[in-house]
Amino acid sequence: MSDSGCLRPCTCGMFFGKSTKSELDAFYAIREECQENVPKSRFRLRAGKTLSARRWHASFSEDGQLDIAKVLKRIQRGGVHPSIRGAVWEFLLGCYDPNSTFDERNLLRQRRRQQYDDWKAECQKMVPVIGSGKFITTPIVTDDGQPIEDGSIDNAAQGGSTDDLDKKVIQWKILLPQIGLDVVRTDQSLVFYQNEANGAKLWNVLSIYAWVDSDIGYVQGMNDICSPMVILLENEADAFWCFERAMRRLRDNFKVTSTSIGVQSRLGTLSAIIKVVDPKLHRHLEELDGGEYLFAFRMLMVLFRREFSFVDGLYLWELMWAMEYNPNIFSFYEDSSITMGRGAGPELDQKLLKQYGKFERNNLKTGSSDYQSALAVFLAASILEIKHKRILQEAKGVDDVVKILGDITGNLDAKKACKEALNIQKKFLKKAQQLQSQAQ
Repeated sequence: MSDSGCLRPCTCGMFFGKSTKSELDAFYAIREECQENVPKSRFRLRAGKTLSARRWHASFSEDGQLDIAKVLKRIQRGGVHPSIRGAVWEFLLGCYDPNSTFDERNLLRQRRRQQYDDWKAECQKMVPVIGSGKFITTPIVTDDGQPIEDGSIDNAAQGGSTDDLDKKVIQWKILLPQIGLDVVRTDQSLVFYQNEANGAKLWNVLSIYAWVDSDIGYVQGMNDICSPMVILLENEADAFWCFERAMRRLRDNFKVTSTSIGVQSRLGTLSAIIKVVDPKLHRHLEELDGGEYLFAFRMLMVLFRREFSFVDGLYLWELMWAMEYNPNIFSFYEDSSITMGRGAGPELDQKLLKQYGKFERNNLKTGSSDYQSALAVFLAASILEIKHKRILQEAKGVDDVVKILGDITGNLDAKKACKEALNIQKKFLKKAQQLQSQAQ
């Protein structure tokens, strides 16, 4: 686990020479009774390729500015060593500006921790079990906000004040046991969650996020996104802010209305991509009544958590975030008046271009500004392409497509899948430009 409270690079991280499976197992221990049932991890620490603690610490200047180009290059070659993963993710997700100093990040971290503590205190007044090391899985209020008696937990401790029947408060309290039930089911093969306090930490972060972002609240699947942050970052407030930044990318996926859920827009983009790069497969899927691509719903909703082992899922995420990295991400999140800077590719010098990930570089070069076309969508397309032959030969209905895609769990190489996704992106952008030229 990485404690992001370490404000200056230190030599406390683990180093590695020969890659060993046992070293990874030490970071993400699997419960003994679950060992046979979890997918085997393919990710291995590779000297000279994986971003090590030594390389990470050497990438900072004396006052703390990070050489992000050097870091991105190493991550895209071999991922991140688990001893520094939490700290690295904070930069990849835009929590911090690589050009900031140690002192500037220290001040920002303390300010964010205080903000989280204030929100937590606000929530504790309404539901005192928050922050207690425990969490709830049974309803504490009725649909109209009346407290529900529960002999197992003191009602005052779980339901808090009954005076405030504000609609936002009621909706939030209704969500809390739903979050608790999902926490119970989250990554339960890991030893980490045998400790109830760790489950409570996940519940706290999700509950407080649901209060702060009431437009989204909580939707099943957010627990799968949040869990790695809670495991990687020891400080609960730091885990919250890392999750909050991840949700900036994924928030639209979880927007729910009476008729749709946000991820459907990305499914529409996936359909458009396959129609361009593999029209034969697209026609076959349409004939099977799968033209809406709902069979890829779960992949995009929880960023392939079910398609990869826990360790491989983390590796996939950091590969994706490194490839999507835009050096304007921190400023973009901190100030909504700032743009992400796409479309300026030809004007950027090579040194600045290296501060962008490979995927984002392709977007810059073509001027693409469609943010629904995230790398995850092209990754889903690459998985469909990997299974192209089987789908065409064996799929007689949408259920068959689901089954074929289900067989990939634990059998995908994250780096190869990302490489194929980049190839599909280039092919799609090229064909899209050709079609646009023909239309003019």
